[in-house]
Amino acid sequence: MKLVIDLDLSGVEGFNWDKGNLNKNRLKHNVEPTECEEIFFNKPIIILPDEIHSTNREKRYRVIGVSTNGRKIALAITIRNNKIRVIMA
Repeated sequence: MKLVIDLDLSGVEGFNWDKGNLNKNRLKHNVEPTECEEIFFNKPIIILPDEIHSTNREKRYRVIGVSTNGRKIALAITIRNNKIRVIMA
């Protein structure tokens, strides 16, 4: 698996949240949506391609980062309509 350090997020205009994932991540993993968003603004951040779950239509990524309060967070994401969509935290 190759480390992605050149994933272009410059065209990203924010986040797209599915209501089901909001509650699932909060209840199962005690992770708030704001914590997920924070890791994209903090360093270090590691972004890996998720080749197993990617398709021709949609690329998926694994993201590992740290929230503003120092909590380590791992995400599965995709980019849809210029927004980061968190699939799993």
